[in-house]
Amino acid sequence: MDRSQIEKISKALGDQTRLRIFEAISVGKCITCGQIVSMRGVTPATVSHHLKILSEAGLIACRREGQFVLSEAVPEALKGYTRALAKMAKRKKSAPGR
Repeated sequence: MDRSQIEKISKALGDQTRLRIFEAISVGKCITCGQIVSMRGVTPATVSHHLKILSEAGLIACRREGQFVLSEAVPEALKGYTRALAKMAKRKKSAPGR
């Protein structure tokens, strides 16, 4: 995973509302925008904006089924992100002068 992808994921999860939305999506298999709106008390436009950022970061995948857009977590993205952070931390520890 390259640095720009790490930054995208960090930014996506750094927002309190997006983190809560990602958590809600991760708990279930698939969730609709309407379900997120009712659970989190935010407007559909706000949810849509946050879903776009989570999707662009690769954390969720969205697909249309009839009139609904279903969102689901992409566990591989989070695994890659945590591995990349662990590598960064390891490099820092092995840097001279520590």
